[in-house]
Amino acid sequence: MRAACRERRAGLDPRAGLLLAGHVLDLLRPPRGAVVAGFWPLPGEIDPRPLLLALAGRGHALALPVTSGRGTALSFRLFRFGDPLIAGPFGTREPAAQAPTLEPDWLLVPLLAFDRAGNRLGHGAGYYDATLAALRARRRVFALGIAFAAQEVERVPTDDRDERLDAVATEAGVIVP
Repeated sequence: MRAACRERRAGLDPRAGLLLAGHVLDLLRPPRGAVVAGFWPLPGEIDPRPLLLALAGRGHALALPVTSGRGTALSFRLFRFGDPLIAGPFGTREPAAQAPTLEPDWLLVPLLAFDRAGNRLGHGAGYYDATLAALRARRRVFALGIAFAAQEVERVPTDDRDERLDAVATEAGVIVP
């Protein structure tokens, strides 16, 4: 399923992230003062940076994930546009070690596939499921899947370790399970 989902998004325009940002800002804004964790897009992913830039302009602190051991929870460091980023595993980009650690209230979550029930298929390392489980054990956090509309599938297979999304934003709109 992962290979088929990667193929679905092949050739799609990452700049569709501009449309995605407009839908989120119109329909589903984070609360005032919320720390928003985003991600630096990998090739083939819809670009969340227009949304992150708009949220920073509205006064939200931004964070990007820092990856440690496979299947462990991510940590997050402060990010401002223009800050240097270092290479992370799997082709990711992350803030340098001197950037302060933040705990997010709102997470933009990358994915390969999603369904209308809020399930997601990730890249397979378990980072976001572990992260959401750890954060949700302490307090309420909001998880917003970020994807192309073409990444929607009828049903994502799940197990007891999978964490649901609170909503999914695409270039076509916002889906709330």
